Amino acid sequence: MLIGVVKEIKNNEYRVGMTPSGVWTLEQHGHQVLVEAGAGVGSGFADEAYVARGAEVCATAVEVWNRADMVVKVKEPLPMEYRHLQPGKVLFTYLHLAADCALTEAMVESGVIGIAYETVEVGGALPLLTPMSEVAGRMAPLVGASSLLYPNGGLGRLISGVPGVAPVDVLILGGGIVGLNAAKVAAGMGARVTLLELSPARLAYLDDVLPANCNAVYSDRGNLEHYLPQSDLVIGAVLLHGARAPHLITRDMLSDMRPRAVIVDVSVDQGGCVETTRPTTHENPTYYEEGILHYCVANMPGAVPQTSTAALTSVTLPYILRLAEQGVEAAVLSDPGLALGVNTWGGKLTYKGVAEAFDMACSTVEEAVG
Repeated sequence: MLIGVVKEIKNNEYRVGMTPSGVWTLEQHGHQVLVEAGAGVGSGFADEAYVARGAEVCATAVEVWNRADMVVKVKEPLPMEYRHLQPGKVLFTYLHLAADCALTEAMVESGVIGIAYETVEVGGALPLLTPMSEVAGRMAPLVGASSLLYPNGGLGRLISGVPGVAPVDVLILGGGIVGLNAAKVAAGMGARVTLLELSPARLAYLDDVLPANCNAVYSDRGNLEHYLPQSDLVIGAVLLHGARAPHLITRDMLSDMRPRAVIVDVSVDQGGCVETTRPTTHENPTYYEEGILHYCVANMPGAVPQTSTAALTSVTLPYILRLAEQGVEAAVLSDPGLALGVNTWGGKLTYKGVAEAFDMACSTVEEAVG
């Protein structure tokens, strides 16, 4: 198979879809890889590193998109990339379609086979989302601590406190991969952490693994309304597989918070778990709504591309290789977990959560493949 890797064009996105080592693995199995010139520079990989591992470097993204059978990316296509989507071509990347109706429509209308990292499942887990959730979760308290600085728009509180002055109170919504990692880092920085989670089994696990300055609490409206006014930093870490995140914090609830308190909504890729969330960029990461500072960067791991690219390739490469070796149709039909990654195929929408978000018709993968 001819596999293409293009340069990401999202604002301040420096990750790349494949490392040179990944290229080498595919070449060893008889597949050819095309890499757009400069695609890996932000992640620390010069074009020469890809060439040394057997890749062909192409001068433009257009050449890669036109020639490749499968294009491997990191982020969803932006509007200027919609023209590259073609019937029968495979796009393997994070898509987050439930938060973007225009992209969903473009994917369906193009006939492209869209396989989303974030909806591939193994035993109910999301293996291709996990490493970026770990990165974003660990980043959230760091960017939250920075946002709390008064010159950056926050309350002017030090997350750890100092002797004689209490540390910051951090509220985390959701105890999944993002929430757990955020709690660990926030606690390690000395904050007082409360984590709200729905699942009793997950609450028991969190109670076992989290440090003493973390309090795992059942997530209901009463507890949210109790802890929210006390919180200096709120981290949104809610995920529904492939669906739009629910708005746990509504606009009117912001008036209960301290002015210049900070919200870091990691759920922004799926629409955000705060009603006032809207996507921002690393260039302009924050804004105020109702006196509360919001940090809602939609590609947080892009700020640490060397870490993120290595972590991402380690989990995506086995799937890329399987798709290349078996052919897309055979690979998908033989693996129910990979089939869940298929969001569009041949002009049909194939993921229920996305269809429900926009009240669109949904086919099964088997129906779409025909």
